Amino acid sequence: MRETWVVAAASNRYGKMKESGREAATRVAWEAIERSGLAPKDIGYTFVSNAFGVAERQAHVGPLINTSLGIPDVPSCTIESACSSSSAGLHEAFVHVAGGFADAALVVGVEKLSHLDTLASTSYFAMGADYAFETKNGATFPGLYATLADAYQHAFRTQPEMFGSIAIKNHANAALNPHAQFRKPISLDTYLNSPIIASPLRLYDCCPFSDGAAAVVVAAKEFVRTPKTEPLVIRASARSGSIGDMHDRPDLLGLPATRTAAEKAFRQAKMEPKDIDFLEVHDCFTIAEALALEDLGFYPRGSAARESLEGSTALHGRLPVNPSGGLKAKGHPVSATGAGQVVEIFEQFNGLAGARAVPKADTALAHNVGATGSSCSVHIFSRR
Repeated sequence: MRETWVVAAASNRYGKMKESGREAATRVAWEAIERSGLAPKDIGYTFVSNAFGVAERQAHVGPLINTSLGIPDVPSCTIESACSSSSAGLHEAFVHVAGGFADAALVVGVEKLSHLDTLASTSYFAMGADYAFETKNGATFPGLYATLADAYQHAFRTQPEMFGSIAIKNHANAALNPHAQFRKPISLDTYLNSPIIASPLRLYDCCPFSDGAAAVVVAAKEFVRTPKTEPLVIRASARSGSIGDMHDRPDLLGLPATRTAAEKAFRQAKMEPKDIDFLEVHDCFTIAEALALEDLGFYPRGSAARESLEGSTALHGRLPVNPSGGLKAKGHPVSATGAGQVVEIFEQFNGLAGARAVPKADTALAHNVGATGSSCSVHIFSRR
């Protein structure tokens, strides 16, 4: 397999977009290609993620984006894997480029739901769960993740302040990120006084609905002889799945797909958790960040929330986690989320992170989950 790089990445600011999803996706794709130093004609394949495009009465958006880029003859494919859609797209781009099927590929993730009311938006989000056994019977994602949080609290005797520290840390990081939906720090009092959404999860334990778009350009090392940017070497690209329904899982103290994908990724990269300088993990709820850190192998079971409270995962802590602000505060535009994590790593490695820069970072890991962990992608990156 050929050494494969991320040569550019770009994102808009998450939140509410005035433009259509198609327009936003095309704009960030142009920006990423321009950053890369490549031309649109160099793209051999486009992978687009837009899980809820039907909310804008638009499916099959890939050819429309390619046409706007001036490459209508380039093949495109829509990749849907719930919240892990664009990281699944990145995996496919890696496979195509590393395997020699294309010299360069474009990954685009986009979502727009802000023109809908809360009930409609929630209904679209819920499509990632099992309708027959979960959604139809009243389950929601806050409720499902609250079940995980409740199991964790009972098993490890965690306190609300521990989950609160995760939210506080991610809001502090997002305040430094121009791409973030929420750019205002929160206090522990603000967290503790926020309403219960699904016990024990409070409002500030939950990520927001977000519009957003992100794009990543992947290319073979041999094709990019003089990179315009500091590329990210893709050391590993791994995916895994697990039982979709939570009621069928034997264990509620972790997400099996994360554990399996992490094992594959570290084996592929010939690395260990101790070799990673910072992480972008899927923190759709604060409990999700704690579980991710344990399932990925960075902390023993039951310890990640305590480590957060002690400052270990802060921007200048021992292991910075979600310097972007994460899904919790940067935002969660579903199909753009995985690509957006790569944007953060690209900006960190290229000196574009400003005040949220992670000191002396040479390696990074991105972790992106679909639904309650029924699908998962783990990517490991390094400098050249």
